[in-house]
Amino acid sequence: MKLMKFVKEDFLKEYHITEEDIEKIGIDWDTLNQIYMDFIKYKDTYETQAEFIASTLRSHKKIHSVKSRVKSPEGLIEKIIRKTPDRKEKYGENFKFSVENYKEQITDLIGVRAIHIFKEDWEDIHNFILKTWKVAEITANVRDGDDTKRFEELNIQIQSRKSGYRSVHYLIEFFPTNQKVIAEIQVRTIFEEGYGEIDHQLRYSHSEIPEVLALNLLLFNRIAGSADEMASLINLINRNWTEMRQKYENIIDSKDKQIKELKDTIRNKATIEEKDKEEILLSLDDIMEDHLKDLTENLIKTFSRINK
Repeated sequence: MKLMKFVKEDFLKEYHITEEDIEKIGIDWDTLNQIYMDFIKYKDTYETQAEFIASTLRSHKKIHSVKSRVKSPEGLIEKIIRKTPDRKEKYGENFKFSVENYKEQITDLIGVRAIHIFKEDWEDIHNFILKTWKVAEITANVRDGDDTKRFEELNIQIQSRKSGYRSVHYLIEFFPTNQKVIAEIQVRTIFEEGYGEIDHQLRYSHSEIPEVLALNLLLFNRIAGSADEMASLINLINRNWTEMRQKYENIIDSKDKQIKELKDTIRNKATIEEKDKEEILLSLDDIMEDHLKDLTENLIKTFSRINK
């Protein structure tokens, strides 16, 4: 692999960072350069791992689509600079990023996004991830007012986002080399994905997002949330309608069989007395009455579930 050249001046200009910013947080450029060059050596390996994780997720029937990416070397350095104050606050002022620790400290060197259609499909995907990988951490990003009961029951860390960003993040551990790497899997609905992509593009194209955009993003977030709810309702109606239709077809088959048996009985009798005729007619009436009763009960149960 051809090594890329890390040009300090180009990097600082692209990411709007000054040398004073770097000096202020106590990072020397030589260390950043070493990390940059070290990461480039492993980038191809990480891309292979990213595709392996993505392919594994694609095997799940409730996952609609999967995206994967490996962080760019420049993006890694920018994040190290941005995250250094946070790490110093967490671990103490003596903390420094290094070639030895950045692979564990930066948890999204590999990022994979799994997108599903219906909100209720999340838990099946959640269980699949837990069974497939060693999961170090799970965070549910929610909007204020969201129902977080299930996350709480599963002891999942909850983070409320003012922007309305929704997604469940999993940090998984594996060893593509002799050093542990942490990859991030994001799981979200197709509507959350649409909102998240638009929000990301708008926010990163402005140093400070204009109020008119912020207000419309919140409105769009509510619309996306309502679309999720609507999709779930449609899915529920579809499932119940399919179930009701199957029950209806089973009832029809059963009644047709009983009626056929009665007709066969009539045909096999040389003569039918009046008493027998009355018995047959009563049996047919009972069959039709039971038929209508079963259909009515199924309809009541179906629409009761939908309206809950």
